[in-house]
Amino acid sequence: MIKIRVPATSANLGPGFDAVGIALNLYNTFTFEELPEGLEIVGCDDDFNNENNLVYLSMKKTLSKMDCKLRGIKITMENNIPVSRGLGSSAACIVAGILGANELAGKPLSKDDLLKIATEIEGHPDNVAPALLGGLVTSIVERENVFYNKIHVAKGIKFIALIPEFTLSTREARGVLPREISFKDAVFNVGRVALLISALSNGKFDLLKYGLEDKLHQNYRSKLIPDFDKLKSICDNNNALGTFISGAGPTIITIVDEKNKEFISNLSKELTLLSNNWLVKELEIDLEGAVVLGQE
Repeated sequence: MIKIRVPATSANLGPGFDAVGIALNLYNTFTFEELPEGLEIVGCDDDFNNENNLVYLSMKKTLSKMDCKLRGIKITMENNIPVSRGLGSSAACIVAGILGANELAGKPLSKDDLLKIATEIEGHPDNVAPALLGGLVTSIVERENVFYNKIHVAKGIKFIALIPEFTLSTREARGVLPREISFKDAVFNVGRVALLISALSNGKFDLLKYGLEDKLHQNYRSKLIPDFDKLKSICDNNNALGTFISGAGPTIITIVDEKNKEFISNLSKELTLLSNNWLVKELEIDLEGAVVLGQE
């Protein structure tokens, strides 16, 4: 039996579209037990309780690359990462399946190998990289190779996730994006993502409100999130350092000074005036990424 824990992730962080992601201390746990034959999945909706389960598909793809065959497997899932909320629930399934397969095969693959397979499945590394590696990660794909770098984040901030009761599919969130952007907007984002990374790294947190600005996706996706503008104003009025859409949304994450002790209570009062219910969750950066908790 193999037990694996994978963190939630938030991609983009405003201007870092498809290139930046961060791991957060909200976790899904997966247990793998070999069976003589067949497939058994526990802990997920009936729609995913079959051979199209993303954890199982990721296991199969990884094992095939190692020329290994799976006789039978029981997968038990303990899910704390909300689905279709922009917090990397799919990436967690992919990473768990790949890491589980590698453990079953005797760990022949390196983390770079695992990341490459995860990126092939996901299509881009912005979520799977921090899910596997932990921390703040910048990543690109070049000629089918994934290049990444973990970035140190200075202490002194916390991440507040505003998770709505409604969902938003990645397909819908990508569907509203323009096919082309202006040169001016491209330059805008290059400058902002550079400022964002440097501000997080050296603790110049007063620059985050500028570094989190974006012209590639948030202006379009925010229209799919009810009360987005109101939420951002509420966060700003309560001294947030910056606010952004988590991944494709609809979760919104705001960064606050760790000394801002009244932020959550003040925010929660104002959220009751909005049309939808929002769960407020205080999170910290997960620095470990996916870990094997035990093996028997």
